Amino acid sequence: MQRAALFRGGDAQMAAGDLGELLVPYMPTIRVPKSGDRVYKTECAFSYDSPDSEGGLYVCMNTFLGFGREHIERHYRKTGQCVYLHLKRRVIEKVPGASGGALPKRRNAKLFLDLEISSDLNSDDFEYEDEAKLVIFPDHYEISLPNIEELPALVTIACDALLSAKSPYRKQEPDSWEEELQASKHAKTLVQLDNGVRIPPSGWKCSKCDLRENLWLNLTDGSVLCGKWFFDGSGGNGHAMEHYKETGYPLAVKLGTITPDGADVYSFDEEEPVLDPLIAKHLAHFGIDMLQMQVTENGLRDNDIKPRVSEWEVIQEAGVKLKPMYGPGYTGMKNLGNSCYLNAVMQAIFSIPEFQRAYVGNLPRIFDYSPLDPTQDFNTQMAKLGHGLLSGQYSKPPTKSELIEQVMKEEHKPQHNGISPRMFKAFISKGHPEFSSNRQQDAQEFFLHLINLVERNPVGSENPSDVFRFLVEERTQCCQSRKVRYTERVDYIMQLPVAMEAATNKDELIAYELKRREAEAARRPLPELVRAKIPFSACLQAFSEPSNVEDFWSSALQAKSAGVKTSRFASFPEYLVVQIKKFTFGLDWIPKKLDVSIDMPDFLDISHLRARGLQPGEEELPDIAPPIVIPDDPKDFCTLQGPFLLALDIDESSVMQLAEMGFPLEACRKAVYYTGNLGAEVAFNWIIAHMEEPDFAEPLVIPAFGEVASSGAAALGAVGLDNQPPEEMVAIIISMGFQRNLAIQALKATSHNLERALEWIFSHPDPEEESDPALDTMDMENNANANILAETGSEGPRIKDGPGRYELFGFISHMGTSTMSGHYVCHLRKEGRWVIYNDLRVCASERPPKDLGYIYFYHRIPS
Repeated sequence: MQRAALFRGGDAQMAAGDLGELLVPYMPTIRVPKSGDRVYKTECAFSYDSPDSEGGLYVCMNTFLGFGREHIERHYRKTGQCVYLHLKRRVIEKVPGASGGALPKRRNAKLFLDLEISSDLNSDDFEYEDEAKLVIFPDHYEISLPNIEELPALVTIACDALLSAKSPYRKQEPDSWEEELQASKHAKTLVQLDNGVRIPPSGWKCSKCDLRENLWLNLTDGSVLCGKWFFDGSGGNGHAMEHYKETGYPLAVKLGTITPDGADVYSFDEEEPVLDPLIAKHLAHFGIDMLQMQVTENGLRDNDIKPRVSEWEVIQEAGVKLKPMYGPGYTGMKNLGNSCYLNAVMQAIFSIPEFQRAYVGNLPRIFDYSPLDPTQDFNTQMAKLGHGLLSGQYSKPPTKSELIEQVMKEEHKPQHNGISPRMFKAFISKGHPEFSSNRQQDAQEFFLHLINLVERNPVGSENPSDVFRFLVEERTQCCQSRKVRYTERVDYIMQLPVAMEAATNKDELIAYELKRREAEAARRPLPELVRAKIPFSACLQAFSEPSNVEDFWSSALQAKSAGVKTSRFASFPEYLVVQIKKFTFGLDWIPKKLDVSIDMPDFLDISHLRARGLQPGEEELPDIAPPIVIPDDPKDFCTLQGPFLLALDIDESSVMQLAEMGFPLEACRKAVYYTGNLGAEVAFNWIIAHMEEPDFAEPLVIPAFGEVASSGAAALGAVGLDNQPPEEMVAIIISMGFQRNLAIQALKATSHNLERALEWIFSHPDPEEESDPALDTMDMENNANANILAETGSEGPRIKDGPGRYELFGFISHMGTSTMSGHYVCHLRKEGRWVIYNDLRVCASERPPKDLGYIYFYHRIPS
């Protein structure tokens, strides 16, 4: 241990010689980061420890992965890497100068050039002190930095390159969510005019052109003007930019993006999105309260508060002082920039015991058997996120002394509570055109994306996503022959239509609409919002009613005919996820949201929706496939009829059904085209199976006529000479929860007819093994979806059937006008009370807005 003492002080010359000798055996393992290397110096690969944590962060000098104190030994044992750079950041108080001003203490100013600065830190009272040292395992020898004279040149260069390396989450694309915004140079010196302008909570429009979308509030004079295509790509007439050129007022905030955690701010002078550290103060100047918690704190009684009708206020429970919650299961998640959809879904997912057991319960095994780069392993990152949310390690209440400090000072030392899911989001969104951006997304679409990843990355003997899976029986009837066909499909979400025609306050809605139009015409403030009240029973009735089948081909008539379809539950899931279909398209094809109130029940019984199968007296439609006609004249190529349309004849109604779910329009068109216009349900499964492909949202390219026999064959469902089914069809069936060999066998048995193949699967619970095991093994290795359901038997998809009685335990709410904007909040029932999860803010809920939810989570009541 005498040698160890040399690195904690002593004779510099002796230490220098000893250092060179000590590091010689490890020199081959020390690397200098290159341009393509990801350096994780802000976050542990297995936990949310960082340089701010008590134990700091250890960064491997070979792999550049970061590890907290609890996980560094695991990496050393697994890889044998011995040299790590230990990073530690401390928050210290500034020393007051003789003149009363702040005199910053600056130590090791060169270190940590790219670490994130806490927005909660009051720079007038506190600053960061950074420390770095080399640590050599297994004896934990420490070498303080900087130590340029005593270290070998390679080690010095490697340490310097690592310390100055950029964040691994940065990207070159300007719209990437990983792009870290910088504080505007105008923020602290911004002059705000005392002109009496007050901004209402809703009803905004451009003061020059009456546009109601893409509106920006100038933070100097309070002007509300439309934007152009800068910052978020939205359309407009550019009046905000014109106003800046006329006045020179530099900063504007986008209306509709303001939440308690911040807002989207643009600097016209700096020509880029920026951070405004004083955004709360700047907004308060115009009467906008970001926290919206001052009303009751000022002593007003609840019945003195003006009725809250804005969904932003109601859903976030503004005007009510909420009690913060701490401990296991009450950990918040940082908003990374329009990532609230991810935060809300993951809070709901990890409130479910099956997901807790699968990932957190198996955490030691998952971590021990993780790959060499755990940042790129789905199960590792799921276990990490689950542990971060459930352990309570990152949700600790303030101490008594800290509470006293908060009372004595307006600003207080920041609490490092909550987790930042950067690594998780970077991995699960990799390659996805939407989730990898900084744009707002549909929480329902992300939920399905997550389930797809869970299916493809099995953990343990049971797949936790089984709790959501159920079978839907679809009964299709030919209106002319009265014959029927029964099919089944797998689903994860019950989508309820909004029965607007059943609103119970129609007279109020009509009166409000008249007042609104009069106010707009007279340029007066809009009247108080009246929200449509829809009975839940009406939505459930609309779900169970028959719907028309577009372009129905009757096998009984061997021709097109009118057809109707009804859907019932062939099985009930353990956890029922109900989506209210609030999003639709306006006349301008811009996604809109129906602002409605639905009396969602705490207890739900859908037993009456149980499927009954073929009934006595019903006659089935013949099992005859529609003819596929190949014209002699290529000019007639675009006039083909039947399910497998070889041209631009795409069922637009199915396309719009998918688009209303939040999927990109071009992806919806491709899905309907490649599944032969068999309906939105089949196309939906195609989307789930292909949503990670790079060209997922690219425009549909129809192959030329001469290409049909080759490249177009698989996409169009053509039969190959070797009788191998098209890979697209195989992928669709796999995405429904069946094994690959079963999908191939069913398609071969039905001449590659997708609809008949699904019927064949359900009518052959024990199919014979007809395929060559060696070929099947090769197929499994070469197919990207081979591991979707590793535990599934050939009897069909895994389901957990049971009674159809449920109890509500959570819901996700959306604020805003469409899935392209707004904010998500999650409410969960825990330990007998409702809790609101609003990004980092976790509080006991006083008024859970169960009538305004978007996605609801129900748990089955045991019989």
